[in-house]
Amino acid sequence: MASRARPLSLAAPALAVLLLALVLAPLLAVGLRGAGMSLGPADWAAVRFSVTQALLSAAFSTVLAIPVARALARRRFPGRTALITLMGAPFLLPAVVAVLGLLAVFGRSGVLNQALIQLGLPPISIYGLHGVVLAHVFLNLPLATRMILQGWLAIPAERTRLAQSLGFGPRETFRHLEAPMLREVLPGVALVILIVCLTSFAVVITLGGGPRATTIELAIYQAVRFEFDLGRAAGLAGVQLLICALAALIAWRFARPAGFGAGLDRDLALPAPGGWRTWGDGTALVAVTPFLTLPLLSVLLRGLPGLTDLPASVLPAAGRSIIVALVSSGLTTVAALTLALASARRPKPLIEAAATLPLATSGLVLGTGLFLMIQPLAPPMTLALPVTVLVNVALSLPYLYRILLPETRALQADYGRLADSLSLSGWARLRWLILPRLARPLGFGAGVAAALSMGDLGVIALFAGERQATLPLVVAQLTGAYRMEAAAAAALILVTLSFALFWACDAGGRRAAA
Repeated sequence: MASRARPLSLAAPALAVLLLALVLAPLLAVGLRGAGMSLGPADWAAVRFSVTQALLSAAFSTVLAIPVARALARRRFPGRTALITLMGAPFLLPAVVAVLGLLAVFGRSGVLNQALIQLGLPPISIYGLHGVVLAHVFLNLPLATRMILQGWLAIPAERTRLAQSLGFGPRETFRHLEAPMLREVLPGVALVILIVCLTSFAVVITLGGGPRATTIELAIYQAVRFEFDLGRAAGLAGVQLLICALAALIAWRFARPAGFGAGLDRDLALPAPGGWRTWGDGTALVAVTPFLTLPLLSVLLRGLPGLTDLPASVLPAAGRSIIVALVSSGLTTVAALTLALASARRPKPLIEAAATLPLATSGLVLGTGLFLMIQPLAPPMTLALPVTVLVNVALSLPYLYRILLPETRALQADYGRLADSLSLSGWARLRWLILPRLARPLGFGAGVAAALSMGDLGVIALFAGERQATLPLVVAQLTGAYRMEAAAAAALILVTLSFALFWACDAGGRRAAA
């Protein structure tokens, strides 16, 4: 058994080293190309704004997701499955498309302001700190809800039945079942959203509202795109890395295992208390549904008229996007599962760093560094799609790792010793133990990776020509050419394909776990 386990034990560290090299080598290339890394007052103002908006966005997204996830976990109603699927929609939207949807609702000529004007009230502005936080909550609240919901569904039915037999009320149920789960899940959820908001680009460039609302990511973009000051960009990227590493350490410090033990996978609904708690659950679901659906509906209505006159470049670009998304999703899922299984056996700082560090940077920074590394060796355009796949894998892996880690830890704690005593290893262990029990989070995570890869714009914009353009790049090009109707139609196709890939992976995981 030891000889068969040794290759598996070496796979995770080797993969972690490759991931670290993929992130650190481009950063080093950018730093070496630059002439210096001193930061000015405007840069530190961008750092302060980045941290402020990220903390607010992560706090609001995580706290607001708890009542929504709890309501979905303990209530059964028509359309529940569709609403859970909808929870993945805003996070999976390409950021530019999501911002367009929010502007259609909350912008100067949006639905909300038109209603306020009709009522004789002054309009509101979505630009500035509050607009950035609103957009980030719209994008990340559904992801937080789905991740927390996975934790509620992972509570063994036997613990729920025992609580019922002991006469636990809502307070005792929360104290002994729900609170331990939240202590384990919430730090990872908050960390993922915090780093997403720190590295956000499209939201801030659209809704930031001027120099006082500039983030690190936007400052990096300005340094590279307009000033070509690669040293300043590298310095800002280093600060971003330090902030995200500190956030990861804090989240790791406060995370605690739930300690529920093993269950028998019996399907048992969580207790659904009546009275005011029923109204509370209903209010949470009623409030979140229009908040998520109205911007999505506006994207649909804007894109439909242009579907009859699509440019010829849209369909080939859509095909390339699908191929990139499927390859990226497959590689990301294998890599995340390998790292999560290794970390579940014994926590390793190398693996934790490799699985978290990519989120501390961005596609724009990695793309710039890779461009500088590849340019002396080969025309960057010829490697546009492979490089896009690699960067998508690096940037998507932290999401899947955080989704899988609690489940792999529970799997190792509940069945690890039994599997070892039966000499269950290698392919047999993967087939009979790991894949069946992790099918649900694997499907969800693979869908997230595929949809994120579909909407990526950072790397492909630096490398691609017309023959390598993916659908997000075509949408950006149409928008830049002021062909707004065609851009809206292409964006609608992009959104539909992203959701279709996510739904196929997520539904496949749920069916495999049934």
